[in-house]
Amino acid sequence: MARYRGPVEKIERRLGVSLALKGERRLAGKSALEKRPYPPGQHGQRRTKISEYGMQLREKQKAKYMYGVLEKQFRNMFKEAVRTEGNPGENLIKLLEQRLDNVVYRMGFATTRRFARQLVNHGHVLVDGKRVNIPSYRVKPGQKIEIREKSKNNPQIQRSLELTNQIGLVPWVDVDKEKVFGIFTRIPERSEVEIPVEERLIVELYSK
Repeated sequence: MARYRGPVEKIERRLGVSLALKGERRLAGKSALEKRPYPPGQHGQRRTKISEYGMQLREKQKAKYMYGVLEKQFRNMFKEAVRTEGNPGENLIKLLEQRLDNVVYRMGFATTRRFARQLVNHGHVLVDGKRVNIPSYRVKPGQKIEIREKSKNNPQIQRSLELTNQIGLVPWVDVDKEKVFGIFTRIPERSEVEIPVEERLIVELYSK
């Protein structure tokens, strides 16, 4: 399965929730979901009853699209979450939050995880002073994430920093926006991660 590259706002409308797939439009309150809060297509405004399996599948799709993870990656991550001590659903969210592309997004260097993934892929991101171009790289507490010197004046990165100044950052990252670097201080608790995903249903889906 290839990575989805179609119109992302259709995904949000189909799932009925904002997944932070659009940057400036979302922050400006101009997302398609707000204008048309119903699924796309000619039958989008019909009321349909969703089965238990359908609800479980929808939660998995939310998480996959939000974090930009493919099915095989997601399944492997879930298996690791199950092997790890603690609640499998909460462990899964913590593992997703440790992805390098997500940390770059959380630090405000990108308005979307998709753009953050591009920055990593194209070699604009350094981890502890070394270039890392793997979006799924797992960031450990205490590691320094920075934009390489030649890319710090990139207009899109600067625009991202301006926009994230307005909404603030999550408490598990410490960022110096002038020097465009940050420290991933700790792994967040599930209660701190504000995402519209019920991981309990994902656990139920994979437990069948």
